[in-house]
Amino acid sequence: MRMKYLSQYKVLLLGIILGSVAGFAYYYFIGCASGTCLITSRPLNSTLYGGMMGGMLSNIFVKNKNQ
Repeated sequence: MRMKYLSQYKVLLLGIILGSVAGFAYYYFIGCASGTCLITSRPLNSTLYGGMMGGMLSNIFVKNKNQ
């Protein structure tokens, strides 16, 4: 059951993981010096935002079964 679920959503999960890593890397290397930036002021915000963007971007490459 788990393997079927993972294989079905592997592109989406990969996009979320890569986006999260990219979001944290953005926080770590660029970040926000003043601490007033909404997304880049904390690592959790950057990681979650990156994961969300990576998931949405990777969803472009998933074929829809209804079409």
